[in-house]
Amino acid sequence: MTGTTVSATSMDPTSRQVWTRTRGLLLTLIILVAAGIAMAALRSGDQHGRLDPRSADRYGSRAVAELLKDRGVSTHVVTTLDDAATATGPDVTLLVTTPGLLTERQQQALRTATANSGGRTVLLSADSTSLGTLAPGVRSEVPARVAARDPQCSLPAAQRAGSAELGGERYSTEKPGADSCYPSNGLPTLLRIDDPGNGDTVLLGSPDILYNERLDKHGNASLALQLLGSRTHLVWYLPSLSDTSAARDGTDGDSSFLDLVPAGWLWGTLQLAIAAVLAAIWRARRLGPLVTERLPVAIRASESTEGRARLYRKVNARDRAAATMRSATRTRLAALLGVPPADAHAPEALLPAVSAHLPHNDRDLKNLLFGPAPADDTALIRLADQLDALEREVRTS
Repeated sequence: MTGTTVSATSMDPTSRQVWTRTRGLLLTLIILVAAGIAMAALRSGDQHGRLDPRSADRYGSRAVAELLKDRGVSTHVVTTLDDAATATGPDVTLLVTTPGLLTERQQQALRTATANSGGRTVLLSADSTSLGTLAPGVRSEVPARVAARDPQCSLPAAQRAGSAELGGERYSTEKPGADSCYPSNGLPTLLRIDDPGNGDTVLLGSPDILYNERLDKHGNASLALQLLGSRTHLVWYLPSLSDTSAARDGTDGDSSFLDLVPAGWLWGTLQLAIAAVLAAIWRARRLGPLVTERLPVAIRASESTEGRARLYRKVNARDRAAATMRSATRTRLAALLGVPPADAHAPEALLPAVSAHLPHNDRDLKNLLFGPAPADDTALIRLADQLDALEREVRTS
């Protein structure tokens, strides 16, 4: 009897209903994936080969490498710390494109290799994460926008180049003999300091003068060629995450998952959480009190019952469904047994009347008429059958 009741009902969603409910979500997901692929494709041309002397993209640096080649300066590209440290020497300029990408141990190894080499080290956009090791005694201040600036210093290379597009990181130092050029609000965006081994270190606040698209503007080309062409060999170091020396950091490769997550993801996750809370508040706002109105057409009781059952099932409201069935059964039983309507839902009034009318009944009437909500759909259907049987027995006895 029970199996027949739950086998197939009109409340079961059809494949068409499932498709109707999910197609909006699937369409949104497809649009997001397509938009992500399109944005990645559009931006790949700009990001590919950034500061790579082999790249002719707008943000590549092939133009400056070709000009250096015409002046007799060879350019050698390296992507590992070992190759960069081995290539240092008095006739070498070492250009480090992203010092902040190096681990602390990598920075220490690079500083050891360059400090007494007698060559020149050029650091692009070095900030507080790398200055303490690669340029001791230099501090990074609040960045400035990139703009054409005048040298305002006695460095010969800057004097010959004139105005150039610099900005980004700004530096301060108390080291004697340092050349502070292209200042922004009193702090230089180009700083040259002497090294112990008769070499020097040049800090560029931004790499814009090396981009292909900006090399021909102002004195960018002149300044870039003089800074990178002071030695006969240029080692262009592009730090890579695949460099095995990064795994030899002080943690011995035992970094936790959170250590590997970039810092920017923390703020991104916080913003998403705030957006989710705001969206939940927006969707959960009150729409005002319910308003009853007359239906424009007559609806059969069976259709109304089935519709309400669908709503209960959709939200798994077994407690509401059970409470509704028990309340209706108690009301009808009270009318059959002569119990006042006001006492129909009082156990102390209704249960003795039912027991007196069915003296040989072995059911747990209190649990049946006033018990807890069913645990699952099967128990709910069993409850409906038991209530129906009880009411039928009271009517016929």
